[in-house]
Amino acid sequence: MLDFEFPQDPTEASRFLEELPNKPAVYLLWPREGRPMLARTNVLRKRLTRLLGAREGPSKSLNLRGTIHRIEYRLMGSRLSSQFLLLEQARKYLGARYREEIRLRFPPYVKLVLSNAFPRTQVTSHIGRAKALYYGPFRSRSTATRFESEFLDLFQLRRCQEDLHPRPDHPGCIYGEMGRCLRPCQQAVGREEYRGETLRVTEFLETNGKSLTMPAETARERLSSEMDFEGAAMMHQRLQRVQEVLGLRDEMARELEHLNAITITRGTEENAVELGWLRRGCWQGFSPLDFHQADGTSVSLDSRLRQLAVGAPDQTTSGVERMEHLAVIARWIYSSWCDGELLLVDDWSKIPYRRLVNAVSRIAQGQPPHRPSSRS
Repeated sequence: MLDFEFPQDPTEASRFLEELPNKPAVYLLWPREGRPMLARTNVLRKRLTRLLGAREGPSKSLNLRGTIHRIEYRLMGSRLSSQFLLLEQARKYLGARYREEIRLRFPPYVKLVLSNAFPRTQVTSHIGRAKALYYGPFRSRSTATRFESEFLDLFQLRRCQEDLHPRPDHPGCIYGEMGRCLRPCQQAVGREEYRGETLRVTEFLETNGKSLTMPAETARERLSSEMDFEGAAMMHQRLQRVQEVLGLRDEMARELEHLNAITITRGTEENAVELGWLRRGCWQGFSPLDFHQADGTSVSLDSRLRQLAVGAPDQTTSGVERMEHLAVIARWIYSSWCDGELLLVDDWSKIPYRRLVNAVSRIAQGQPPHRPSSRS
């Protein structure tokens, strides 16, 4: 952050404000006493002139002239980098309620509770330490709840939230009567058989649905080649149903340990690009993309991207920090003001470099970004 003393002389203060760049920035306004004012803006000079400029006559708008003695700011290239810097500065200066100050909310996830003897799912915004599998982040709690309900229709996992004490005279529920639950509460199955169904659910979430779509596609082709058209039609309907469920995912939703992505945003310099790395659900920071070597020789964009991707860090974060990072990315990609692209990567060793090159070219040229598809 660039740090300046704000002149108290009116002439010097006006000159200082006029010399500020009128570009996107994150800034801190420091009063003589108390906490600073932290915010971001698309037009730094215009915003600070409104807050600190001289006024003629009465005005109802906020004016901090006379109370601010120091200004810090950093020019930003994208909304995503601005949100990460806001979070960093808020943690540092705004006290225990810093997330409320910057209006950062944790996104929802579908959680498979594996610490329970009879695992179940629930929608939560908290990533805990107990043994569990998290699928998300989702755009809203309603989309997470709908996906949870629909994907459970593909399995026979229990939907009740109670800690089960199985007994033959347990009253059960409607899902058991409909054949959509294995009824462990009534001892219809034991723990081992129920664990097998849990493993199927886990595999479905970890493979992003491929554990069901690939066998269905293979069976459909085999039955078709054997002239069993009725069986092929049933497999086709099964495949369509699974694909409908997968279509209910929000764009970024993945099992967290398999959530890999690359963000592509504008840099602070003209025609510059920044790449952000998300690996196994953990944010790894940004890397600036230089199109020339230090000696001035040019290199192909594909080669430079491969170098950066291979050298991208892969560090593990946990707890609140991980939740905050994912909240920032989800807030950005699901917003109407998203100013970059997010490329989801199923396997880091098989990054789709052609798509990455195209995305970088679009952002560098100032073209509208493409949004990720939940089906990719």
